[in-house]
Amino acid sequence: MARLKEKYQKDIIPALNEKFRYKSVMQVPKLEKVVLNMGVGDVKDNPKAMDSAVNDLSIITGQKPIVTKAKKSVAAFKLREGMNIGCKVTLRGERMYDFVDKLFNVALPRVRDFRGVPVNSFDGRGNYSMGVREQLIFPEIEYDKIDKIRGMDIAFVTTAHSDEESRELLRLMGMPFSQAKEEDRG
Repeated sequence: MARLKEKYQKDIIPALNEKFRYKSVMQVPKLEKVVLNMGVGDVKDNPKAMDSAVNDLSIITGQKPIVTKAKKSVAAFKLREGMNIGCKVTLRGERMYDFVDKLFNVALPRVRDFRGVPVNSFDGRGNYSMGVREQLIFPEIEYDKIDKIRGMDIAFVTTAHSDEESRELLRLMGMPFSQAKEEDRG
């Protein structure tokens, strides 16, 4: 069993239940899925860029990403409908817990001048989104083998009904929220 999933079952569920006083254990929020999305804007100039982006994302997540295509043509961006524009991976279950554990404890501390992730990136329904500027923060990526530094978006989808419940869940899981914002709101 993943280390984070074990921590969730033994420590986080009782802590959330104590704080929010749920009537049933099934009401306790949990992490449903994590979606990683990497946009590859330079694919129209360099067709091999998509292959390297897909390779990087599959190395990071341990799962093969799907290639996303443009839904509409946009003349200003020289974009045609159906062109490859990025790749994404949806993680669930054991892989999700392994990835989240690796992100919180290994990758994010490797970010230069890291002071925590912003607290205000919740969507109002208990989901959290964040961006990563470079894929080099993950230990699996070898610096010499990448062609270009690319960022990615990471969305944490939870079953929480409010941002407060979701914030507490992610905090207990180990998400390093920035201290300055938490002091301002509290």
